[in-house]
Amino acid sequence: MLEGKAQMKETDMPVKMQSHAMAVASQALDLYDVSDSTSIAAHIKKEFDKIYGCGWQCVVGSDFSCFFTHSQGTFIYFALEKLNFLIFKGASS
Repeated sequence: MLEGKAQMKETDMPVKMQSHAMAVASQALDLYDVSDSTSIAAHIKKEFDKIYGCGWQCVVGSDFSCFFTHSQGTFIYFALEKLNFLIFKGASS
């Protein structure tokens, strides 16, 4: 596990949820090759949907841009190993 080696970039998540996000990302990196970012993202999304309810989105990669609206308290962006992780729950209109 790589917990503690993550570099937080931005978040509005509660601390406990932040820790869980980084732990799940670390677990995904243990299960999948670092080049398989689709499987890593799917693993994280499924775990967050299971624990915190449906509607979570996850983007994993070394270079990406995005623009989105999220529900307050559900956003985290961090780096772990060579990848960046963006996890959020979409805002309902």
